[in-house]
Amino acid sequence: MSRELSTQGDPLQYSIFDPTGNITALVESPVPIERQPAVAAALMARHPGVEQVGFVRFPDPAGVDGSVPELRMAGGEFCGNAAMSAAALLLLRCGQETPQQETIRLRVSGAAEPVEVRLCRTGADSFRAAVRMPPAQSAEEKELRFADRRGELPLVRMEGISHLIVESGSVFFSMKKDRAAAEEAVRTWCRELAADCLGLMFLEEDADGCQLTPLVYVPGSGTVFWENACASGSSAVGMVLAARTGKAVDLSLRQPGGLLRVESDPAKGSTWLYGRTRLVK
Repeated sequence: MSRELSTQGDPLQYSIFDPTGNITALVESPVPIERQPAVAAALMARHPGVEQVGFVRFPDPAGVDGSVPELRMAGGEFCGNAAMSAAALLLLRCGQETPQQETIRLRVSGAAEPVEVRLCRTGADSFRAAVRMPPAQSAEEKELRFADRRGELPLVRMEGISHLIVESGSVFFSMKKDRAAAEEAVRTWCRELAADCLGLMFLEEDADGCQLTPLVYVPGSGTVFWENACASGSSAVGMVLAARTGKAVDLSLRQPGGLLRVESDPAKGSTWLYGRTRLVK
């Protein structure tokens, strides 16, 4: 269920999860924050399919210390897919066998309040999951420039990460096929917007619904990934579409790694992200 890696002579215990293709390594060994980016880089070099690394701290199994489970991403960002995977790892560590829904609250980097995760076991090491996403701090149309292009994009600032929604009618949408330009743009805009982390969510509608292609830049870990799935980016899309109509949306988004579903209700001020995660053996 876990693997070991030695870096600078210290053994690391870690597990690898697959939440809708957004492959995530979770380290259980204590690692000082200043070393986490280097440890994450070593893990991603060893496992090229891993897109992100988080560091978990679970409470005493007997509940003696009364602490809340914690997840810190290597770059200090917020990640919904990693949150559902950390909650699943905690259930596996506790030996929970019930297929009934379990609710876990955990502290996640980039979120001011503990995040609620609901899990239902679907197999020995697999789960359906729902994450109550932190609310957006702000949402606005932002005028941006890149090379010879100029236009407005919806910007959603969330705790720990911000997202720009790039719809098919945007002058910037063609960057979906020009990855070098898109990667340069996300770095540039992240600096200009003073964002902790920044995602470009390329969104298009077709006969089968909505397709999302996520690009995420995390300065804290120095990574730029065309992710197989992005939970916070999917939630940002739901928030923008709900805000436009003033009505609740229930949206399924096809992504390279599979399907994520988001429910966003502006009246209630709540956004839920639904997906699946499984332990990779």
